[in-house]
Amino acid sequence: MYQFVVLAHDFPEPHLDFFLETSANGLLRSFRLSAWPTGGKPVDLLRTPDHRRLYLQYEGPVSGGRGSVRRLDAGYYELTQEEAHRLVIRLFGQALSGLAVLAWDESGRGSFRLASDSAAEGD
Repeated sequence: MYQFVVLAHDFPEPHLDFFLETSANGLLRSFRLSAWPTGGKPVDLLRTPDHRRLYLQYEGPVSGGRGSVRRLDAGYYELTQEEAHRLVIRLFGQALSGLAVLAWDESGRGSFRLASDSAAEGD
């Protein structure tokens, strides 16, 4: 299992940073979420450039005057399915737990949905 973290980021406007640890390049696979995922409803997602691993543990100011981050949740995840622009992961977090589906298009825009096991597998 790998680690994940959700950070509240206040720049340029309030949003969430969702980071997934990977073994591929030592970086975190990174996504921007428009809101906290609740009730199986999709949340807008934007695939962002990979980030340094220090964000798994970091809270505080972001370099370059890009605001600050605060941890909202952290835990572990298990990769269930992976395609070019789609991930299905099982989250074991303090606040987020269950199956999550992340899907995005070529531009990096898409959705994040925390779903029941049966709903996510069929997506």
